[in-house]
Amino acid sequence: MIGIVGGGIAGLAAAYRLQRAGHDVQVFEAGDDVGGLAATYSTNGDPIEKFYHHLSKSEETIVELAEELGVADRLEWRIGKNAYYVDGTVHPMDKPWEILAFPPLGLYDTFRLGLLTLDVDVRGGVPKFDSYERLEDFEDVTAREFVVEHTTENVYESFFEPLLDAKFGSRKEDVSAAWLLGRIKFRGERDLLEGERLGYFDGGFPVLVDALVDAVGHENVTTGARVVDVVGIDGSFGAGDGAGEGIEAPDDPEATTDAQAADAHPVDSQSADALTVETEQGVETHDVDAVVVAAMPDVLDHLVGYECDVEFQGSVCAVVTMDEPLTDTYWLNVADDAPFGALIDHTNFVPADRYGGDHLLYVASYVQSLEEDLWRMDDEQLREHWLSGVEDLFPGFERSTVREFRVARNPRTAPVYECGYLDMVVPYDLREAVGEGVYYAGMASRAQYPERSLNGAIVAGYEVADRIVDASERRVGAVGEQTAED
Repeated sequence: MIGIVGGGIAGLAAAYRLQRAGHDVQVFEAGDDVGGLAATYSTNGDPIEKFYHHLSKSEETIVELAEELGVADRLEWRIGKNAYYVDGTVHPMDKPWEILAFPPLGLYDTFRLGLLTLDVDVRGGVPKFDSYERLEDFEDVTAREFVVEHTTENVYESFFEPLLDAKFGSRKEDVSAAWLLGRIKFRGERDLLEGERLGYFDGGFPVLVDALVDAVGHENVTTGARVVDVVGIDGSFGAGDGAGEGIEAPDDPEATTDAQAADAHPVDSQSADALTVETEQGVETHDVDAVVVAAMPDVLDHLVGYECDVEFQGSVCAVVTMDEPLTDTYWLNVADDAPFGALIDHTNFVPADRYGGDHLLYVASYVQSLEEDLWRMDDEQLREHWLSGVEDLFPGFERSTVREFRVARNPRTAPVYECGYLDMVVPYDLREAVGEGVYYAGMASRAQYPERSLNGAIVAGYEVADRIVDASERRVGAVGEQTAED
């Protein structure tokens, strides 16, 4: 049996892939619900995700999975209108002429910005069409350095810097150009006459999560089950309490040298044999052939002592239920001073009648430290803080239209994609660093680079599943060869 720690999309995807290859699986989720960041609130109609979700056209693996699970007909591609709030005005940013009319940018600024989004490098006066193919080439260049060199100073200050500030706050100067380029490519599917096409399931992302659970089997998914130990792994890579020193990450995140492995600990005697799980009924032990940690790196650290150097940022996200929409835009970036990073009007993307006629607005912000005031506010304080901010931007906004204000917080929502990030990702197969039969499919894996996504979670789950299948086939082959020799 393969034990899977974490019932998010990555863990469920790994379980699904392993089952299709003939392996028995058991998913252990510490919380009361599966789905991870795709968890939902109830509404007067369809459920709504606690943290905003949509798909981009570049996310192909999740679409293929939806087809396999029989829910592809529920996936809708809609236009998600984007805008930028600058100097008290909402500026649409979907069509080419709208971008050209963006007040802070001059004609040359928009020319250089436009070519960058089309993957055309015009430095030196001769257009090049292959400069941006390898994101890794820009891994050690900051986003600021890249934008200034490849466009203009004003494009950075007027267009990209406010976005980076909203996303990474005090860490914006550390962000890699590889992340920025990946973001441009990731969100680059646009209809020139309408705007960006984004995907969303009729019924929300629970449609996909529920289909995955049905495919895996409810009997193979246990919630309220916290894995507290991987039996057979003594944590000598770090320490049993997760305070390990770790080893220097290799240039290739999927390869660890023999010398590094030897320095970590003698792995010959290390193998994942069982999982210790705490439930309401008590402590249980489950024998396993391998374990997949499909959770945040701190869980991996705690269980097997692998210390990950990737830093994460948290997020605070409110779903505001209102009688009427705030704007006619789906995604509103704010360049002016505001207490939040973005306003995402979900029901300007998905019709309000799916939610009983209610209008649902996300107000969201990232935090770089759990000591920030925003993280420490209680729900009532946050409601006052953010609704006051909405009033400052939109004087005509009336609080009487707000009927519900629900807040979700997550201390590790996304990695900080700083320069050198690839050197810190956690390998899928941890046998050389930790021990035999330990795999990682969490958010610090290679599949979640250069941007985290639900698609990346599925890819990570598939990657570890395929490695487990390959290892199993090699063992069977080796046994067959030995039997033949005997």
